[in-house]
Order: sequence, then structure tokens, then C-alpha cells
Amino acid sequence: MKNPLGALAMLAVAAIAVLVLSGTASGAGAIQVSGLGTFPDPGQGYCTDEALLADADYLINLEGDLEGCVYGFVTRSKLAEKSGVSDDRSDEIFVGHWGEMEGTFEMVGNIHAKVDAFGFCLHPIVKGSGTGDFAGVTGRLDFRDDLAADNAPYTGHLKLG
Repeated sequence: MKNPLGALAMLAVAAIAVLVLSGTASGAGAIQVSGLGTFPDPGQGYCTDEALLADADYLINLEGDLEGCVYGFVTRSKLAEKSGVSDDRSDEIFVGHWGEMEGTFEMVGNIHAKVDAFGFCLHPIVKGSGTGDFAGVTGRLDFRDDLAADNAPYTGHLKLG
């Protein structure tokens, strides 16, 4: 073999092609969404549902592909005192729209954060929880905290019906 690095490069390109093609096939029908989550005071932005505001532990105002509010209700909060890392779980309701589509869906928030350092959370949609135009929606939203900007950009994939 004259150029082992060239052969390695060809293998790497082939492996990436397989991953891209398999990712495309497995994501068939799913639509990628992204935008910005901010943390409003109750009644600000899209977070105006009086009944949900009464019991919500936190709010995330969404702008971008999804526009609306995530109302979060903490079901478990665990802080490791020594490391300062929290591992929380919550039930959530998204109320809003995606283009012309309107409705709600529920998610389970799995939140991992280190106080004053970082945070990220995974929010799988609860199967069968969608209402209105979101009936039958599946997928997940992911947030990564930007502490300097005090917001949380989101990405995710949704599949309708």
C-alpha cells in the first residue's frame, strides 16, 4: 500500500456516507425544528395561559420554528451537593403553533445542569398527548443553556400523525 493515509481517508469518507444515509433513512418523515427558548415572567411572551401559570414551576417561551410556551411542572429534583450538578425531571405542556398548525403536546423534561456552569435537557414528546393539529405528533426537543445570554437554543425533530 503506497499511501496508508489515503486509504484511511477513503474509509473515513465511506463510514461517514453510511452514517449520513442511515440517519436519513431512520429520520424519514421527521421534520427538523430549531429556535430560541427564553425564560419569561408569567404572562409575558406566549406564556399567558392562566390555568397553567397557576401551577407551573418554570416557563420557556419558544420562538423560531415552534412558537409558544412550555409550562414545566417539576416531578423530581436531585442536587449532588459536592459537584453542584442537578438532575431534574418534569412534566411539560407545549401550547402554541408551528406555522399554521396549532395545538398542544406533552413532554417529559430530563434536565441536567451544573449551577452557574452549564445545562442541557432532553424533552421527548409523550406519545398520544397531542391535541389540535398536533394530534399524533412524536419526537423530541433538546435544549442547551447559554448562561451568558440567559436563553436556551433548541433543536429537535417532530413527526406528525
